[in-house]
Amino acid sequence: MLFTECTLENLDEILNLKPLPFNKMPILQTWLNGTSEVSEYEQKYLLMLQEYLQNNVLAWNEQELAMHFIGPVFALVQFSYDQKFNLFAERSFSGVVESIEMSGRPDGMIATGYREPKKPYFCFQEYKKEKDPNGDPAAQALAAMLVAQEVNEHQFPIYGCYVRGRHWHFMALQGKEYGISDSYAATKNEIYDILRILKVLKQMLIERVK
Repeated sequence: MLFTECTLENLDEILNLKPLPFNKMPILQTWLNGTSEVSEYEQKYLLMLQEYLQNNVLAWNEQELAMHFIGPVFALVQFSYDQKFNLFAERSFSGVVESIEMSGRPDGMIATGYREPKKPYFCFQEYKKEKDPNGDPAAQALAAMLVAQEVNEHQFPIYGCYVRGRHWHFMALQGKEYGISDSYAATKNEIYDILRILKVLKQMLIERVK
């Protein structure tokens, strides 16, 4: 099964998953409510990116959205640490979930490794343009997270997010249960929350690999 073929409905049915309201999933709430300072420099940089997004979000395709907005936001966080993990893009990724072979090329994933991804750790993103997107980005991200959970032998929760134009949704998976946050609009002041949540994720990863 390709990630791009997945829907939340068929994943729930085939794998007997249990979607939870995001405010009923403690591991997701802990992540979303974590604290991390957004510096004055970061605020100014985000405002520049935000203006660019506001002017173009309805016109950009997925690649343009990733190049002009999502990539710069992730670069601000600098998802690498002591060559122990890094942020990778469009890398082939596959595994078996309950005898079902699943595969795809997530738009982004954080994994152990420096030049090549080894063990996928927490975060997977699927980027979609805002107008007339193709596929189900939530299901595609969840499918990749399910494979990551198997690769990591269910040792800890898997975190992810998907982006549709201006809207960011954060996700968590633990066993058969998963939750998806309300959207955070990057064209509003919630852009600061988006960066804060990503910075909290980095700190969680650092604690994991120490």
